[in-house]
Amino acid sequence: MTGDLLNTVIRDDRDVFAARQIGREVAGAAGLDDLDRIRVGTALSEVGREIVAGAREAHITFRMEEPSGLVVEITYSAGEGGIPPAGVTLAARLMDEVRHETALRTITMTKKITGGHAPDERTIGEIRERMATVAPAGVLDELRQQNRELAAALEDAQNHRERLLRLNAELEETNQGVLALYNQLSEELEETNRGVVALYAELDEKSAQLREASEARNRFWATVSHELRTPLNSVIGLVRLLLGPGGEALTEEQQLQVELIGNSAQTLLALVSELLDMAKAESGRITPELTPVDLHELAERLRMTLRPTSGAEAVRLTVDVSGGPRVLLTDEVLLSRILRNLLSNALKFTAAGEVSMSARVDEGDVVFVVTDTGIGIPREHQQLVFEEFYQVPGTVSLNSRGTGLGLPYARRLAEALGGTLHLFSTPGTGTSVTVRLPLVMEDTPQEG
Repeated sequence: MTGDLLNTVIRDDRDVFAARQIGREVAGAAGLDDLDRIRVGTALSEVGREIVAGAREAHITFRMEEPSGLVVEITYSAGEGGIPPAGVTLAARLMDEVRHETALRTITMTKKITGGHAPDERTIGEIRERMATVAPAGVLDELRQQNRELAAALEDAQNHRERLLRLNAELEETNQGVLALYNQLSEELEETNRGVVALYAELDEKSAQLREASEARNRFWATVSHELRTPLNSVIGLVRLLLGPGGEALTEEQQLQVELIGNSAQTLLALVSELLDMAKAESGRITPELTPVDLHELAERLRMTLRPTSGAEAVRLTVDVSGGPRVLLTDEVLLSRILRNLLSNALKFTAAGEVSMSARVDEGDVVFVVTDTGIGIPREHQQLVFEEFYQVPGTVSLNSRGTGLGLPYARRLAEALGGTLHLFSTPGTGTSVTVRLPLVMEDTPQEG
């Protein structure tokens, strides 16, 4: 929407003062604030002075144009030389847009209205009526008005300056607080870093001590095992000589006593071997030797070997590995020790009922399960039984007291074979131990 508000002509300096006044009034009627009114009047004054300085006259038209702006169009006549750019340059700093078309001798200046809404026809008509009643002020009156505007601008500038000084003071105070906080945080961070460094040094020292203790323990087990093996083997050899052919005849009581000595020596020798294997497993020095193992033959040997240890006929030992592979590629010695320890442990703590071992294939693993109907293990002790030499308080073996190495030893060997060992038990009902090993089968040649 376009609407002309007012037209005027400037020919001399007196008209320039009048144009300044009229521009200010038109801007106020169009809805511009005081500062924008001053900007419009000053821009008209500066451009008008440059025009009349070259013996020219100019026609000025005020109108409202979309988008929501007051447009001042100045068309000037030909004069002496070109218009100096100073006035137009200053006007460009005061108005939102200034276009100087020298070929058409036209200068167009635009000032946007705050809020972005142009006045309607009725409002434009009211502005025209109001401008028609505005009488041009005299030179002195306009100078007074300019002085008042200058004084207001200086006062406003002073207020801005004072406000900026206050803001700078507040900012400086804030910066000092931030700097103090930064210094405090830096000191605390440095202190924390020193504590962390000291903690790391202490941890390194503790780790070194633990490594030394572990190495010392492994050396101790190796030394003890070596020192015990020789006399135990000697005892076992002497027992065989006494009980074997060619020796002097023993009474029944003497033969029983010698057999007890031999059995005790065999038990101690097995315990020494377990201790040595435990030390090797902890240090990672057990290297499984994979060979084809016939699970059915292994299970039958275990059944025949352990059947006498079940004692009374009230305990039944059953072994069924038909659900597993016929041949498994693994370390036969380690697997035998795992299963023998689990079965021996189950028989040891089962007074009546059944001890069974089964095997099956499950998700790429072979799973061995040893269950019994023995005394069971309370829940709070089911993780502790995997600690070396730990024994559940208040439990006594039916045949002989355990050493507390069976389950830890079996778990270490299962891990050495790349598998896992888990236990589930209910007091008074029994215990179930599950060993899961990677399924690696050996191809067997077909008969034909």
